[in-house]
Amino acid sequence: MAQEKTYATGRRKTAIARVWITPGSGKLAINKMELNDYFGNIFFEPKVAKPFAVTETMDQYDVMATVKGGGKSAQIDALVHGIARALQELNPEMRLPLKRAGLLTRDPRAKERKKYGQRGARARFQFSKR
Repeated sequence: MAQEKTYATGRRKTAIARVWITPGSGKLAINKMELNDYFGNIFFEPKVAKPFAVTETMDQYDVMATVKGGGKSAQIDALVHGIARALQELNPEMRLPLKRAGLLTRDPRAKERKKYGQRGARARFQFSKR
């Protein structure tokens, strides 16, 4: 019998993380690279581990994810969102702790578009009375 894979998608700004979770030893592979090799900063490690810490499933699942779009910080947030959604899909009882921690809510904030007749999204061109 093949190992059971659970899939979920996480999003933040323009970053999209496609996440597959399988029972395992806690390995994280992002775009076929280790977490620290891809993101290059130890600061992100506790943030990525938060869904597992909240559900008390540390080192029980392997994560394989493909991340694209956005910057590194948005990609981390998309990855965390995807992991939380995959854990909820795997075990519906994990929904309440994940929801209380705010990990299932998709952050809707994104860059506001530039408008015509203006210098930016809200900034106007310089005005001169005389």
